[in-house]
Amino acid sequence: MTVSKDQPIDIAEDTPVSPDNTPTIGDLISLRFSRRQVLRGSLAMAAVAAAFPRVGDSLATEQTSGSTAFSFTELANGSDENHHVADGYSADVLIRWGDAVVPGAPNFDPNAQTAVAQAQQFGYNNDFIGFIPLEGGVARGLLVINHEYTNDDLMFPQLAGAKSRADAVRDMPVDLIYASMQAHGGSVVEVKREADGRWAIVRDSKFNRRITATTPMKLSGPAAGHSRVKTGADPVGTNVFGMLNNCAGGVTPWGTWLTCEENFNYYFANSEAAAASPDAKQYERFGLPPKDFAYPWARADQRFDIGKEPNESNRFGWVVEIDPLNPDSVPVKRTALGRFKHEGAGNTINKDGRFIVYQGDDQRFEYIYKFVTEGKIDLTNAGANKDLLDRGTLFVARFDADGRGAWMPLVAGNEKLKDFASQADILIDVRLAADALGATRMDRPEDIEVNPKTGKVYALLTNNSKREADGDKGVNPANPRANNKFGHIIEMTPDDGDHAALGFAWDILVRCGDPKIADVGATFNPATSENGWFGMPDNCVIDADGRLWIATDGNSPSETGRGDGLYAMDTEGNARGTSKLFFRCPTGAELCGPCFSPDQETLFVSVQHPGDPEDGQKSTFANPTTRWPDFKDGMPPRPSVVAISRKGGGRIG
Repeated sequence: MTVSKDQPIDIAEDTPVSPDNTPTIGDLISLRFSRRQVLRGSLAMAAVAAAFPRVGDSLATEQTSGSTAFSFTELANGSDENHHVADGYSADVLIRWGDAVVPGAPNFDPNAQTAVAQAQQFGYNNDFIGFIPLEGGVARGLLVINHEYTNDDLMFPQLAGAKSRADAVRDMPVDLIYASMQAHGGSVVEVKREADGRWAIVRDSKFNRRITATTPMKLSGPAAGHSRVKTGADPVGTNVFGMLNNCAGGVTPWGTWLTCEENFNYYFANSEAAAASPDAKQYERFGLPPKDFAYPWARADQRFDIGKEPNESNRFGWVVEIDPLNPDSVPVKRTALGRFKHEGAGNTINKDGRFIVYQGDDQRFEYIYKFVTEGKIDLTNAGANKDLLDRGTLFVARFDADGRGAWMPLVAGNEKLKDFASQADILIDVRLAADALGATRMDRPEDIEVNPKTGKVYALLTNNSKREADGDKGVNPANPRANNKFGHIIEMTPDDGDHAALGFAWDILVRCGDPKIADVGATFNPATSENGWFGMPDNCVIDADGRLWIATDGNSPSETGRGDGLYAMDTEGNARGTSKLFFRCPTGAELCGPCFSPDQETLFVSVQHPGDPEDGQKSTFANPTTRWPDFKDGMPPRPSVVAISRKGGGRIG
């Protein structure tokens, strides 16, 4: 998810809506370290070392650098109009916004965009990527790709003269609104490896498919059919059109795609109706509608007008399960996993056979969740897992001051949740329920992934610009600066290797930012070079060898002296916390959705919103800061998927 200065989604992420009466992760870490005042001598040192291995105040000097698990030659940092990859690797654009997806789709014409054409073409701002193997999965497969949101002022020449993004969409013609709606959602495209080792789209594949903001979908699980999801167009409460703002996601072991709706509030309008509604508290907790910027969709479709369809917003903010292997399948919104601003769906099979999904709520001071299925996964019969995600328990995390944590169940019958009439109400208003349980407010939880080798869970906390110098949100050892710009990464270890357990241990892998600036308090391993440190961790992937790859969002020449990119980081041994830059985005872009092919010889990445204005630059359709990846006059910057491979073949990294 982007945090660029002029991107509307950032407003939602930067505006806390959680209550101030529950402890933040900073509060807990501060309390944890305050115990030093009552500890003395070797006892004090032992306690601190046990509580914060490798992350205490003296981390930067105490860590011992060691041999890294990554053998590539590090890329130099910087920012310019093109993309760059480490020496010895190629990075080829595989598919761009506007390229044909559905067989027979028209060629992309930036000056004549229509909803009909866009519904058949690759959507905008590609984010999560998943790989579904076909025929063994080495040389053929399906890529499933999210299309998060639109930069309408960079997309449409009709809006090029606007002074700001908000001005551009305020008077946006209805036909362009419809085109923008079709640029959301997701794409399924078949890919194959050619004889020269490069990947290509199979243009006539029967699997190729677009999912958009108007695609028919089903609601399932505890909230399906509840009165609060019924509308005039759907009096049953089980049918909904489209998915919105799909950010990160996941792929299940049975071959389905979990795509996660994030900042859905930006598509709804009518603040007067929201304020006067009996559900005003719930609307406010989700930032519905936003105060500063909103997409103008209510002018084209009244379901996005809260005054006309007060329940429509309750039908968004879910995890959507899609079967890419069946192009006729209906996407299903799995309400058991809760409604919030989902960043991802990192998952694992527990040792008892149950399926676990970890989730972050991507807004400052929001929470970390996990879902544990009631039933066990059947790896011999994919169809047997069809409704596995409809029954289970959703938990929210509490991080304690002693380095321990607890997963608290969000279930009806809990005395603290007595104000919720049913399990459906808890799931629709998960944020309010998590507030009631006293969950720990985090510094903007984004992607969360499970290491298949160690079982450890990594949660990327992008930043928290609302952290204050003192008070309840004051600075502390884990968030050592007011206006925390750079974020950190938390490592969680489930008790006894059981991801369904109620307890876990937690630690800090790294605090991000420039290690040379003492006030920043970054804690990269000293072996990390000037090119290797970063700020604002966002997405990640863990390869088959258990190595962590981190995508960033929000780096710029003024913030960190570099653009966004992909970094490889050691998590074990003496090299723990060592980071190396592998891939760099063009100006204005963030790096999203890193995904490996099954043989680890290709790394697919999403380059999102190239040409987005940064550091006070102006960027318009007519005069963008980059024309990546085409670099042709009259052609706007185009979000794209890039396939990275090693020259001459071999495993990445």
